[in-house]
Amino acid sequence: MRVNAKAILSNPIHCLAFGFGSGLAPKAPGTFGTLMAVPLYLLLMQLPLLGYVLLLLASFIVGVYLCGKTADDLGVHDHPGIVWDEFVGFWITMLAAPAGWLWIVIGFILFRLFDIWKPWPIKVLDEKMETGLGIMLDDVLAGVYAFICLQGLVYLQVVMAA
Repeated sequence: MRVNAKAILSNPIHCLAFGFGSGLAPKAPGTFGTLMAVPLYLLLMQLPLLGYVLLLLASFIVGVYLCGKTADDLGVHDHPGIVWDEFVGFWITMLAAPAGWLWIVIGFILFRLFDIWKPWPIKVLDEKMETGLGIMLDDVLAGVYAFICLQGLVYLQVVMAA
């Protein structure tokens, strides 16, 4: 499912959907997309919690359009290079996470595990919903699962430190 990189990068909608080009990686584009989400997260984490949540919500809404339009234009539902959904899923994982690289790495690993593993109902959403919303929802849910696990680890760290 090769795409014309120049055409992707020259179209603002496709460029965003392809994670500023990170989704053009020949292997593991979802992982590269999530890696590209990290520096943006470093900016987002400076926001107050309400601002972070509002930007997350806006990124989801915009992502439904970006991913759906790009998938339609390419004629491929959920092309592997479409990674905006990975951005949003990772940012959900990192919602209210403690500062520090350790937590970023743990969040990254947890999100990638859930995104790749696709436990129920993520797999169902991924297979059954063929719209921009479907492209976004499986990664949103993977982000929610990873968020719950990350917050559980934060809680355990606090309890063990007490």
